[in-house]
Amino acid sequence: MFRRRESVPFAFIAEADQFRSDVTPPPRERASAGQIAGRWLLGLTIVAGLVGSLVLGMPALATDTSTPAQQSQASQGH
Repeated sequence: MFRRRESVPFAFIAEADQFRSDVTPPPRERASAGQIAGRWLLGLTIVAGLVGSLVLGMPALATDTSTPAQQSQASQGH
């Protein structure tokens, strides 16, 4: 009726808490103003590229239904 839980296949995972260090890592350095500006510039460049490709690609994806479809002379039997 009740299943017995399987033991952890890797004993070192179960015993990992014993080996934790009490040494705290040093605090992270704050990014400089130049680094922050560079990240913003990179993000804006990527977004502008995506928007630009969308703007330039939309006319190619649009179907023009106002003009009748042109048929070649070969399809007319000439």
